[in-house]
Amino acid sequence: MAQDSQNQTEQNAAPIFSIEKLYVHDASIEVPNAPAIFTERATPQINVELGNSAQQIEEGIFNVSIKVTVTAKIEDKTAFLVEVTQSGIFAIRNVPQENMEPILAVACPNILFPYAREAISDMVTRAGFMPVLLNPINFEALYLQQQQQAAQAAGAPN
Repeated sequence: MAQDSQNQTEQNAAPIFSIEKLYVHDASIEVPNAPAIFTERATPQINVELGNSAQQIEEGIFNVSIKVTVTAKIEDKTAFLVEVTQSGIFAIRNVPQENMEPILAVACPNILFPYAREAISDMVTRAGFMPVLLNPINFEALYLQQQQQAAQAAGAPN
C-alpha cells in the first residue's frame, strides 16, 4: 500500500506539457490600394514583424500568443497588410521555474508558428495575391538574443 502511494506521488510530480487548445485570437487583412494595386506588375517587397507573449491563466495553465504582421509594398504603395495572432492554451506543470521561460518563449511558439503561417498564406491568397510562405523561425535563437540584450542592458551604466 505504501509503495502504491509513493508511485502515485512520483507520477504526480512528473513534468507535464500538453496542448489544451490552439486558436486564432485575431486576424485581419487590409488591401488599401485596391483595385489599382492589382494592375502593378512589380514584385512586392515583403516585411515581416514578429512578437510573442505568454501569461498564466491559472495554476499550471498558460496562454501563449505569437503575433505576425506581414506588409507588402510596391514602391511606396502598400499592396497588403496582414496580421495574425495565433494563440494556444498549454498545461505546464511540475517543471522547474528556470525551465518555464524557455518553454513559453521557444517550445510553445514553435508549435504555434505553423498555424500562423498557414493563416497568413490563406488570407493573402483570398485577398487576391500570390501566397506568402514565411520561412521557419528559430525561436530559440530569438530567445537567446533577447536574453543577451537584456543582460547587456542590465550591465550598462545608467
